[in-house]
Amino acid sequence: MRTPVRVGVFGLLGSGNLGNDGSLEAVLGYLRAEHPDAVVDALCGGPEVVAARYGIPATRLHWYRGEYRTASRAGAIASKGLGKLVDVVRTAAWVRRHDVVIVPGMGVLEATLPLRPWGFPYSLFLLCASGRLFRTRVALVGVGAAPIGNRPTRALVRWSARLATYRSYRDVQSRDAIREMGVDTARDEVHPDLAFALPTLPTSAPSGPPGLVCVGVMDFHGGNDDRARAEEIHRRYLDGTTRFVRALVEEGRPVRLLTGDACDAAVVSAILDAVDSPLVTAAEVASLADLMKETAVAETVVATRYHNLICALKVGTPTLALSYAAKSDALMAQMGLAAYCHSAREVDADQLLEQFGALEKQSAELRRTLTERNLIAARQLDHQFTALTTALFPAADHDHALREAP
Repeated sequence: MRTPVRVGVFGLLGSGNLGNDGSLEAVLGYLRAEHPDAVVDALCGGPEVVAARYGIPATRLHWYRGEYRTASRAGAIASKGLGKLVDVVRTAAWVRRHDVVIVPGMGVLEATLPLRPWGFPYSLFLLCASGRLFRTRVALVGVGAAPIGNRPTRALVRWSARLATYRSYRDVQSRDAIREMGVDTARDEVHPDLAFALPTLPTSAPSGPPGLVCVGVMDFHGGNDDRARAEEIHRRYLDGTTRFVRALVEEGRPVRLLTGDACDAAVVSAILDAVDSPLVTAAEVASLADLMKETAVAETVVATRYHNLICALKVGTPTLALSYAAKSDALMAQMGLAAYCHSAREVDADQLLEQFGALEKQSAELRRTLTERNLIAARQLDHQFTALTTALFPAADHDHALREAP
């Protein structure tokens, strides 16, 4: 009798970001369908949430509980520094207990949002280095990557990618970015984002209030290289988005505000206070399934967060992207909506309204396009999971071939 394969999942999971958790959910679905005997646990940011929601044992990613709070006092700085050393041992010990570790999706090889090298890039490097040391297969599955200006962060990302056993990306730009960092990507494949593998809602005509527009907002302050003007970028984004919502309300259109991370609640509150209309409401969402339900009943969606876009596109709702990174542009092009992108850094409400009008005029045609593109994405992800089994579970793949043999 073969010993069950020990599989770990790793990342900022259960920490309030719905996209990250959606990627985890997709991978768990694959494991339960294709490798039901695998013993699965997690090393993650929010272990209590992951354990309760997904029913797997989970361990806290960092020894120091204040890892993501700014350390200003000497004691906090010392504790954070000590935590970095303790995490070397903790991560290595966790990796050693597994045959396979999967990093499910997420933008783990990018810095399109503010990021410090000693934060998650350091944690990812510890994971991949431990995997190489203990011969544990580490897979970066459907991850995002982007050019990184900060040299220490870039070095950690480059070495993490080099040390991983398996890599695949959610778009061509991600693979190109890693190749430009000096990593051999000749065998690396590109597949749609893992969230496209989540269960699909039945598609139907919009059933929400007539004219409903879902607006997905984000606590956006620019990227890692924009720290000096972060507040200016945030103010411009908030002002432009608020003006857009107000214009819709003045036309009598109901607006439903959506989030994708716990930190986005502040933006929702600011817009509700500024517009102050019963036509503007806020949704309470706890998963990508919740986001899909919200966007499915809308006539149109305008959204910023990457996985807000995915949820709207996946249910076939015409969508306009407030794009903050190349990944959003790539996603919209992949789904046939390249013309409907607007910079999140330079939100111009008048121009946005013009693009929005053009989107609505093409609504019927775009719904047909999205149906076709979603079918393609589903087929491509079937191939992704087949490739993952071949790379990480060779014994299971062999057993499957024997079962299928005549």
